[in-house]
Amino acid sequence: MHLLLMASTPSPAPVTVNENAVTPGVVGFLAILLVTLATVALIVDMTRRIRRVRYRGELAERREQERTPDA
Repeated sequence: MHLLLMASTPSPAPVTVNENAVTPGVVGFLAILLVTLATVALIVDMTRRIRRVRYRGELAERREQERTPDA
């Protein structure tokens, strides 16, 4: 039965598309530009945060060394 249904179902005709007519256009460019700007902004923000955490850790170590007398 299954074989009979497969044999009677016509296959769709292949669709031909002009590859030169299909382009992302302005919308595609703006989407990629937005993703790129968001990525750069996130990287800059992450770098600042990591730098702040590192400096705070160094300051905490210096304070701790000043508090404890060297024997």
